[in-house]
Amino acid sequence: MPKLRIFLVDDHPIVRKGLKALIEEQSDMEVIGEAGDGKTALMQSKELHPDVIILDFTLPDMSGLQVVERVKQECPNTNVLVLTIHEASGYLRQMFQVGASGYLLKRTAGEELTQAVRIVAGGGAYLDPTLAGRMVSTLVHQRVSKGKGQIVGSKLSEREKEVLRLIALGYSNKEIAVQLDLSAKTIETYKARLIEKLGLNSRSELVRYALNQGWLQD
Repeated sequence: MPKLRIFLVDDHPIVRKGLKALIEEQSDMEVIGEAGDGKTALMQSKELHPDVIILDFTLPDMSGLQVVERVKQECPNTNVLVLTIHEASGYLRQMFQVGASGYLLKRTAGEELTQAVRIVAGGGAYLDPTLAGRMVSTLVHQRVSKGKGQIVGSKLSEREKEVLRLIALGYSNKEIAVQLDLSAKTIETYKARLIEKLGLNSRSELVRYALNQGWLQD
């Protein structure tokens, strides 16, 4: 039975070396090429026609989105597994929209990587278990929010509501931090938590939510 032919794309040689070692421990896989930038990856992929490209989201010359889109146009039979540090759902949605077949976090890769490669190579879709759990939670929150109006809002702490109100009023993280006697990093954490808890995707959606809740009066 032929081995799965894997192509690695990451701008860090040490990361590629680790991935290659992990893949070549598998009896059904082999690494047929490597690249540290998007242009080289695209050129070699057209020549080698790998079964799976393991692609870092952030590259020095092109975005991962551009690479995935071009790969799917030029090598439609090649599947792409994105390997990244980015956990925001927005990045995930964009990657699947342009044709990626899998999305795996670098911090959870390990043994998950080879499983993800096999699923993607077989025509399936793979989503990091951590992110899959979050997406289910987000969908549940969205459903509850739409169906019962104030329920999600009532689950926010008073501090979360205050941070959301200040974000919606246009204050920067630094300005909010000064007002609430917190660090800007803590405010950024609050913002990320609010977006996830409320099932929203952007600051503009946070503003609309705060308006709907009546928290911007006064």
